[in-house]
This record gives sequence, C-alpha cells and structure tokens, in this order.
Amino acid sequence: MNVLAISGTPRKGGNSEILLDAALEPFRMAEWGMTRILLSETSIGMCVGCETCMETHQCVIRDDMSIVYNALKTCDAMIISAPTYWRNVPAQLKALFDRTFACDKKMITIKFGGAIAVGRGTGAGQSIVLNVIHNFYLSCGICCVPGELNGLTAAADKPGDILHQPRRLEQARILGENVLKYASGFQV
Repeated sequence: MNVLAISGTPRKGGNSEILLDAALEPFRMAEWGMTRILLSETSIGMCVGCETCMETHQCVIRDDMSIVYNALKTCDAMIISAPTYWRNVPAQLKALFDRTFACDKKMITIKFGGAIAVGRGTGAGQSIVLNVIHNFYLSCGICCVPGELNGLTAAADKPGDILHQPRRLEQARILGENVLKYASGFQV
C-alpha cells in the first residue's frame, strides 16, 4: 500500500510540511510505501487551457507534474498540506490541482484523503484552504477523511513555530491514523 503526501508550501521546511510529516508517522509505522512531493522542490507550470488533454488524457507541458501523475496511479491514500496565501491555497498547489484535469479519472484510484491547513492567525483562511483541498478530493472521487474534526487547521507564523504546539502535532498524527484506517479497510 502506498500513500501520496503533497506539501503545498513553496517554503522548504515550513509549518505545513512539518505537520504533513507528523501525519505520515502512522504510515511509516505500518510500513506503507510513501511518495512525498514537496512543491518547494518541484517545478509545476500552470495549465494553459489548450484542452489537448481532453482527447489524449496527457498534458502537453513537460515538467515535474509527471511525478504527480505517476504517484496518482500507484497510491492508495493521500494527504495534502498547505499554508494559507491570501485566504487560499498557494499558486503552486492550485497549479497542481488544475493540471490533474489532464488525468483520465480512472487513473486516480485513491479512495481516501486528508487535509492540513496552516495560517498566521486563527482566522487566516485555514477553513477555506481545507475546503479547496476537499473540493479537489471530491472532484476526483476521493473521500475526505476527518481528523479530530474536519481536516487539521493550525495557526503558526514563523518557520518552525508549529514544533512548539504538541497538540497540533498530535492532531496531525490522528489525521494520518484516520486516513490509514479508512484506506486499510479498518484493519489497522
């Protein structure tokens, strides 16, 4: 079994990436295969709206999105984390979402996904980011798995601030455990 983890932050080692790693701990313990895609280390261009993919189910843009396409074919679960940028997901993550339009939806065999959103304050748009990620999941036929509540939201400002919030790190692990349970058919 494989999990696809996407860190939607353009900042390497950001708070949302730290929470994503905490959510992956249950998968490591269960010895799942793991593909981590860090948008801080990839180059994914914007969809240009050419609609060639409507016929070919392949995108004409050649970049790191090929890594995402391959991971979508082989994973059984997915967790996406993102910071809030202007009360929304970062442009890099939105580009990734848009580019999955090129996928043959039969290719996306993931059934369960979890979401993590981090913002500067408590009303910084985290719920909007969760909704955007959940909307992506639902558009792909992926069931949204809750953490303790919905997805996981956190408030953190400076890089690494989340490390001083053990409760949020635990909530990330709980989200990972829940996604793992659903994807494993409650056999965990």
